[in-house]
Amino acid sequence: MPIYEYTCTKCSHQFEEIVLGAQSEVACPECGSPQTQKLMSRCRAKMGGTTPAGQAAPVTSGGGCSGCSGGSCASCG
Repeated sequence: MPIYEYTCTKCSHQFEEIVLGAQSEVACPECGSPQTQKLMSRCRAKMGGTTPAGQAAPVTSGGGCSGCSGGSCASCG
């Protein structure tokens, strides 16, 4: 289930919401207004060994963090 970030256009409260299916209206938990806007989240994903721009992902040479041995887990990013 995706978590989206929203801002209320009435009271300017920013919040996160788990959105189920095609739910389009999300009310502000602070003031209850349905006048909310979805914000662009700052996240980065690496899929299939390429970056989102389609460039080759950098190769790591092991060691990484203590959570994995190849340096390719999410906490090493």
